[in-house]
Amino acid sequence: MAASLLLLLDDIASVLDDVSVLTKVAAKKTAGVLGDDLALNAQQVAGVKADRELPVVWAVCKGSLVNKVILVPAALLIGSFVPWAVTPLLMLGGAFLCFEGVEKLAHKFLHKDEDAAAKTHAAQAALDPAVDVVAAEKQKVKGAIRTDFILSAEIIVITLGTVAGQPVGTQLAVLSGIALIMTLGVYGLVAGIVKLDDAGLYLSQRASAGTRALGRGILAMAPWLMKALSVIGTAAMFLVGGGILVHGVPAVGHAVEAWATRIGGVAGTLGSMGANAVVGILAGTVVLAGVELVKRLRGKR
Repeated sequence: MAASLLLLLDDIASVLDDVSVLTKVAAKKTAGVLGDDLALNAQQVAGVKADRELPVVWAVCKGSLVNKVILVPAALLIGSFVPWAVTPLLMLGGAFLCFEGVEKLAHKFLHKDEDAAAKTHAAQAALDPAVDVVAAEKQKVKGAIRTDFILSAEIIVITLGTVAGQPVGTQLAVLSGIALIMTLGVYGLVAGIVKLDDAGLYLSQRASAGTRALGRGILAMAPWLMKALSVIGTAAMFLVGGGILVHGVPAVGHAVEAWATRIGGVAGTLGSMGANAVVGILAGTVVLAGVELVKRLRGKR
């Protein structure tokens, strides 16, 4: 009896160890999506009144958890019944990430005036008493949850690729763990980011000169942090998406790895990342060109 109990405890410890290791690996692979997720969700809250920022973030967080409740079982079903679909889904997710990155860059450089006009309109609408604030918030939350669904799907599919071939229990534990960690982590950070300006304003009004200086520094840093997150998020799209595409084609993946190993050291690592980024940019450009072609053909019809 004692021996059986010890064997059971040993099995449980082994499973927990596997779950821990796989969760760490999956977290590293999905961390690239995190920068984009943070930037997009922080931007979604922009324009909301200060006293409504945290309720809006919480509403989107709850919607994100619902998204994960849908996506995790779907991923388990795919892994159990159609495991061959994991790689194609990963490739589609990678291509979408690259497309999203190229589209963001294209929009930034080709539609500057439209973006400025949209921001001005949003700021004026927030100050207009005739605007239904509740309805505007609901629309903003719905849009954020839709965006989150796409990003969550990418995270879950990448994680599924990491745990492919593992027992169902291990897959469930890792997928659930990543889903919960990413959701709470992202929206906890988003809540902190959107309240940075309030914290800076509060500190800048304190009696101590050092505290006031810290507050002014935070106020000056907040806009730059948002810009940095946007840049990091875009770069992550190409690195993660390109990496998925490169490793999705074994011949290309092995060639890149062999080349990076031959160079070795930091240069090899940077070279591998550069190759992933180049593939990501090229793939995103091709997908964007295809999407624009389809739009034009539909427009002519």
